[in-house]
Parts: sequence; C-alpha cells; structure tokens
Amino acid sequence: MAVDEALAQRVRERLAPEPGITEKRMFGGLAFLLNGNMAVGVHGDELIVRIDPDGTAAALAKPGVRPFDMSGRPMRGWILVNSSVLAEDTVFASWIAAGCAFAETLPPK
Repeated sequence: MAVDEALAQRVRERLAPEPGITEKRMFGGLAFLLNGNMAVGVHGDELIVRIDPDGTAAALAKPGVRPFDMSGRPMRGWILVNSSVLAEDTVFASWIAAGCAFAETLPPK
C-alpha cells in the first residue's frame, strides 16, 4: 500500500522537536517510533495511532476512527484515523500527542 507522503510529511514536521524519533517501514506503511516503540504511523492515507489498550473503546467512539486490523483480528490499542478528520490541525496534533504519550510509557528498546 502506498504511503500518503503529504500525511507522512505532516507527521515528520509535528515530531521534529521530539527527541528519540525514528522512522521505519512497517505494516506496509511508515512507522514513527519513540525510543524504539511505535507511537504513530502512516498506512495509506490514514494515521495509525498506538494508544493505551484500555482507551480503545473511547477512541473508537471518536469521528473517523476504526480498529487497525491487518489479520482479521483487531489489536486493542491500535487504531486508524481517517485522513478526512485529520485536516484540522488540532485534531491531527491530538492524535500525534496520544500516540507519543503512550509510547513514552513503554521501556525504551
């Protein structure tokens, strides 16, 4: 699946001030890792966000959010956010922040 390069660039720009960010090709897309743990990514034209698994149901209730499901078994704590809701910068920034906040709770790799 092709990565939406405009979305990937927005993610890069948002994460530029964050120390410990690296990029890696994963899940047929592009992942952004914080201290070795995935925080967010770009899958097609959607944003992958890794969140606290206990917050999955609340996240799925928000507009434009669906489970991240590559194998027929959605993973708790992994969601996709549709690009249509990411046009608003505050929404985009909040999802990036959510992914980074969760990744910061994990031990560095």
